[in-house]
Amino acid sequence: MNSTPSDQDIVIIAGARTPFGNFGGALSPLTATDLGVAAAAGAILRSGVPAASIDEVIFGNVIQSSADAIYLARHIGLRAGLPVSAPALTLNRLCGSGLQAMLSGAQSLALGQARYVLAGGAESMSQAPHVVRGARSGFALGTKVAFEDSLWEALTDSYNGMPMAITAENLAAKYSVSREECDAFALASQERALEAQRSGYFAEEIVAVEVPGPKGTSQRIDRDEGPREGLSMERLAKLPARFRKEGVVTPGNASGITDGAAAVVLTTVKQARADGLRWIGRLLGGASVGVEPDIMGIGPAMAIPAALQRAGIARERVDLVEINEAFAPQVIACLRDLGDDGRKLNPHGGAIALGHPLGASGTRIAYTALHELQRRGGGIAVASACIGGGQGIAAVFSAE
Repeated sequence: MNSTPSDQDIVIIAGARTPFGNFGGALSPLTATDLGVAAAAGAILRSGVPAASIDEVIFGNVIQSSADAIYLARHIGLRAGLPVSAPALTLNRLCGSGLQAMLSGAQSLALGQARYVLAGGAESMSQAPHVVRGARSGFALGTKVAFEDSLWEALTDSYNGMPMAITAENLAAKYSVSREECDAFALASQERALEAQRSGYFAEEIVAVEVPGPKGTSQRIDRDEGPREGLSMERLAKLPARFRKEGVVTPGNASGITDGAAAVVLTTVKQARADGLRWIGRLLGGASVGVEPDIMGIGPAMAIPAALQRAGIARERVDLVEINEAFAPQVIACLRDLGDDGRKLNPHGGAIALGHPLGASGTRIAYTALHELQRRGGGIAVASACIGGGQGIAAVFSAE
């Protein structure tokens, strides 16, 4: 890696995220599009880039949970003030969608197709509907109609018939991860996130969201709902393993079902310099990989080395690692496979505490990593996520 930025380097000017809301919580009345608009508007405002100067919008979204979901990226762009001429792309790489949106935005910039790109991810898991299959063709008299929970079904890979939690149990068995290790990891995530919340660290990332209420009222939400006070190893140990007898995955050491959005503004060094803008970090490279679906959570252990190789960065130069905490045993397995002691990992907690709004998490972990590099005065970070179905994605960033 060249420590001196070149004109063609991709940079992140600014970012923002909404608070992350619990399943059925304060943000549940808002669609994924609504949440995406809030994050996009915050990122644009912080960037100092006029919305009219942004040439493209790329957003990740996994579960199309509202009537307008097929228009998500387009509506986010229009409602955030982008010109009608700016095209929009909604993409789905499942849990890696938010990172993929950033990498796809970087590709548009590298190809000279845009000067500025708005990239991010948005998800309302609370609004995932129940579905009646076959209703369009009608039912015979007396037919028992079944309601399908689209959210629950989405969390099971129909290729192998495995819920995501079972793939984490498979990793726990393969890498000898104990229940106690999982609970200790989860407790650390919660404690770190609570400290980041108390200190105002997360407040620097978050843009407040107005949630409409009855009779024209509204509620201002500006804090993550996930972090939990008063947890202990004893309390976590009392939670039952839900997916496998004598298993390790519990509601206490898995990521929460969550609503939220995150966004960043990307450009090139040349464009930023021409417009007199500072950046919070550079995107040095990224990679996505395929892994066995039965152990999909190992994806980061394969994607991180691939991304570092593409970026020309030796692992020992990495100062910070953000791995999305889908499940505690999944992250621990990745660390073991990488030979990593975890001391550089998720210094402000992760999805076990904050939650995992599927399409948004990749952008959130990247933005949090950049935020932390800025706080430290620079360095190199890698952000990574496992992906249901058997994939992994990672991206490498630097800040000077």
